[in-house]
Amino acid sequence: MSRQIALLRGINVGGHNSFPKAKQLALAESLGFKDVSVLLQTGNIVFTDPGTPPEETARVIHDRIASELGLTVPVVVRTRDELAAAVAANPFPQAVPEPKSLHVTFLSAVPADTSRLDALDPAAFTPDQFRLIGRELYLWCPHGIGRSKLADAVGRAPLGVTATARNWNTVTKLLALADA
Repeated sequence: MSRQIALLRGINVGGHNSFPKAKQLALAESLGFKDVSVLLQTGNIVFTDPGTPPEETARVIHDRIASELGLTVPVVVRTRDELAAAVAANPFPQAVPEPKSLHVTFLSAVPADTSRLDALDPAAFTPDQFRLIGRELYLWCPHGIGRSKLADAVGRAPLGVTATARNWNTVTKLLALADA
């Protein structure tokens, strides 16, 4: 048995891909997951799984959403320990007091080609910064992500993997739920 966190991309955003919290909970329970919690409406499901590898769990959730709701929703899954490691690896501890300024993009795999990210000139985006560490891409935008040119540039850099982002506040709340 392991605690896992499913991160669904692009649901309940701007009226698109409607998938209410109650349906997220019901879907997870119908898959046999235990101790299910849903954080916010935007696709953050924490549960106990019988030991299925996270990549398989992501595929099962994706396929069930497609078959039951007719939605194509990318899903990334992390174990509780993987999420804790991502929190511990935060390269921008100075951002923690302002959790909305720090975002983590969770990737389904380590990108094989990071040349577009590598080509970005950090000095052109100061004070915003990013760092790719394994399957997590950290983005710190001290003046907010909405006006960040770096956030836009990083978002346009195709990495060839499924990706979904959460702000630091959500990331730490998910870890607390996984530990509850």
